[in-house]
Amino acid sequence: MELVTALGLSVSSGLNAYVPLLLVGLLGRVSDAVPLPPAWAWLSDPWVLGVLTVLLVVEVVADKVPVVDTVNDVLQTVVRPTSGGIVVGAAGWGGEATVTDPESFLRDGGWVPLASGALVSLAVHLAKASVRAVANAATAGVAAPVLSTVEDVTAVALTLAAILVPVVALVLLGLLVWWFVRLWRRRRAAAAAQNAPR
Repeated sequence: MELVTALGLSVSSGLNAYVPLLLVGLLGRVSDAVPLPPAWAWLSDPWVLGVLTVLLVVEVVADKVPVVDTVNDVLQTVVRPTSGGIVVGAAGWGGEATVTDPESFLRDGGWVPLASGALVSLAVHLAKASVRAVANAATAGVAAPVLSTVEDVTAVALTLAAILVPVVALVLLGLLVWWFVRLWRRRRAAAAAQNAPR
């Protein structure tokens, strides 16, 4: 189930960088649901939680405004993968992924969970940004607030499920993949219909 938790947190980070960071930090501070390893305890610091809250509010507002959401997606290309690596490390997938001795960290594969979280988050972010750009162009920006709200709600639900009930996270991940494949097939069919000889 650790793998499902890590995958859920990574995917959530690809949708919204600050939701999983904030929820992991909060749950690590107020409950035993996320026992943060000592090297990641900074994530539950009140100042860090305050900064994450402000960043989340900015992200939620910016992501609902057409054109601004596209600029935000460009900036988030670095932030979301970083968030994915951090939350996977903080959640302790595969042990305590921290760098105390860089040589042994590289040799023993301690970097694998962090890199995996970052790569999954990057893939989700790139898919999300592509879908958003097409949707904004097709609807003259009307889709931006709707898609953004769906992404935010999905990020919250997926993060909580990944931490508290990984089986539910697995179902949510399956639904997300199904939705994305369906959307991709529709897009291909529409492109093929447009390019078909008349």
